[in-house]
Amino acid sequence: MKLGISSYSLQGAINSKEMTILDVVQWVADQGGEHVEIVPMGFSLVDDLSLADAIRQKAEEVGIEISNYAIGANFLTSSLEDYEKEIERVKKEVDVAHRLGVKLMRHDVAWKSLNEISIRDFEQDLPKMADACSKIADYAAQYGIVTSVENHGYYVQASDRVQRLIHAVDKENFNTTLDTGNFLCVDEDPVAAVKNNISYASMVHVKDFYRRTSALGLGEGWFPSSSGNYLRGAITGHGDINLPEVLKVIKQSGYNGYISIEFEGIEECKKAAKISLDNVKGIWEAV
Repeated sequence: MKLGISSYSLQGAINSKEMTILDVVQWVADQGGEHVEIVPMGFSLVDDLSLADAIRQKAEEVGIEISNYAIGANFLTSSLEDYEKEIERVKKEVDVAHRLGVKLMRHDVAWKSLNEISIRDFEQDLPKMADACSKIADYAAQYGIVTSVENHGYYVQASDRVQRLIHAVDKENFNTTLDTGNFLCVDEDPVAAVKNNISYASMVHVKDFYRRTSALGLGEGWFPSSSGNYLRGAITGHGDINLPEVLKVIKQSGYNGYISIEFEGIEECKKAAKISLDNVKGIWEAV
């Protein structure tokens, strides 16, 4: 297992211009991270290939790996033309992943509002989503890159839906980026969901949430789950997820790949990411 941090964890500092993505790479190495995951929010590597080269060089300079490249995508477009354009756009991001030197890449698949995420809708949209993922996986295979879907965005978030898509694509180089916290967004028990999907994981995010059943008195930072509970990002190990049991499941499964801290709470991001990294390291060693 190699423990590191997603650049998304430092998004607050990137947004405020306190840190650049190169600063993030240096910072992760300074905290003892073994790898950094690159999430291009607030900058575009497709539009600035020299920055992709600089990130790769910086990681080599500070002695850490770039584990994964994670981008957004939505293949449920209103027209065939837009669908094909989205596939071609994601292929260009695959080229960036290759330029970064990574062998893992996560792309999103679809976003829908909470009133459009029924299993009936999902089954109707599955062929279109699977076709797009299949074409991108085939394209990525030339570089030896494994693409993946994350349990993310309500629509393809429950463990069984993730599996359904993986089996529909049926490619050796298409798996899942398993996020330990995101299952709560569709009110699925994280321990049970991780047990369901760890065998399909090419990448693991460790995330934590606070969970409440009512919005009364919660204030800022909270968002609804699909069934009307409320979640707020937490420092990993401080939230309501049974993280020791989750990490025990991952460890006992034999998973030996990258584990990436993904913090999205309201606390100061650098302090929160560092505490999260230390907490996960300590729990992993203890379970």
